[in-house]
Amino acid sequence: MPAPDLFSASRAANVARAAPLAARMRPRRLADYVGQAKVVGPGTLLRRLIEADRLGSVILYGPPGVGKTTLAEIIARETKRRFVELSATASGVKDVRDVLEAARRRLEDDGQKTCLFVDEIHRYSKAQQDVLLPDVENGVIALIGATTQNPFFALTSALVSRSRIFELEALSRDDIADILRRAVADREHGLGNDRIDLTPEAVALLVETSDGDARRALGALEIGVLSSPQRPLAFTVELARESVQRKAITYDSGDTHYDCASALIKSIRGSDADAGLYWLARMLEGGEDVRFLARRLVILASEDIGNADPRALMIAVAAMQATEFVGLPECQLSLSQAVTYLALAPKSNACTTAIGAARRDVREQAVIPVPRHLQDKHYAGAKQLGHGQGYAYSHDAPEGIAAQDYLGEYLGVEKRYYEPTDRGFERDLSERLAEIRRRLKGDAPPG
Repeated sequence: MPAPDLFSASRAANVARAAPLAARMRPRRLADYVGQAKVVGPGTLLRRLIEADRLGSVILYGPPGVGKTTLAEIIARETKRRFVELSATASGVKDVRDVLEAARRRLEDDGQKTCLFVDEIHRYSKAQQDVLLPDVENGVIALIGATTQNPFFALTSALVSRSRIFELEALSRDDIADILRRAVADREHGLGNDRIDLTPEAVALLVETSDGDARRALGALEIGVLSSPQRPLAFTVELARESVQRKAITYDSGDTHYDCASALIKSIRGSDADAGLYWLARMLEGGEDVRFLARRLVILASEDIGNADPRALMIAVAAMQATEFVGLPECQLSLSQAVTYLALAPKSNACTTAIGAARRDVREQAVIPVPRHLQDKHYAGAKQLGHGQGYAYSHDAPEGIAAQDYLGEYLGVEKRYYEPTDRGFERDLSERLAEIRRRLKGDAPPG
């Protein structure tokens, strides 16, 4: 047995002092964990699993800085398990197998259980994820995976089906403010020995620019303190602003991309121009592809507005062309114009519903043959086959509408797909459509 290292405690203290404030302020107990009451509050499923030491495989899903790693360490401590951490970006199948083998030996030799924490587990390949499954099912390890990506898309179905998934949300403003005040007061792990007077205005600014990320807020606080030698230190809003510099926008190509796009479309569909502009700005600041934004607006112009305002599609297409022609930053003006116009335009999904119903009939019912009088007759032999016979040329009829069947008799019933709303230009179209349908059936117009 090796001799005890007399300097190990000193070395550990030196390492702890070098750690950034966010790392030093990580809570050690579940009782000190801030936020996420819906996930780890009294009576919740995860809390009961921890108390019963029946974890199995757990996936913690949420944005950066909400406490996924901290919660994993606390779970290991609360269940008296050995905590082993792997990063999916820096470990391979061999590393995973070595950890699993060591966990199996500890369990066999000493009866000690292991909690394996895999950060950014969505970056593991299918083979790496599959390696974990047998030992998770056998109870050799309790797996805790952390991911910022939606696990239902980013992880294999085999791992998802064997895991309990818990979504952690961005910390609230009150949570971030509480963490900052704790850091200033904590003498053992925080800045309590530096005599910091953190003003309410500074707290408000740090909270606002953190976007629910405790690590970001604590990092800005630490920068301000370390860069200001005077003690005691008045940590003012000006110092906070200098420490934050430019606010970092959290935006990724996964959930944030799709969620923001969904919010943009639903805001415009809901006729809220202000909300539409906010989500447009959020995506622009996050570095979203402006061509993607332009495409979505073109789709929305037909899907949610249609003939209620035919100019909407013209505006959207013009914005798409302007985006291609001038690029950023100027194309934001065209996109803003399109967003506000589309939001304020009268809404109708009648065209969307109509094509959906027509395609459903094509898929699910017998295909209707082209009526003989509508078939092409512009080739030699068409007349001999009878193609085009009986066709009534519309321009020769009153109002340019001939009484003629284009579809109905083959369906056995009169089929109507397009039903205009009473909003915007479709109100006029509805009246015209009713008149056209009467003339097509040969009914005399009302006197």
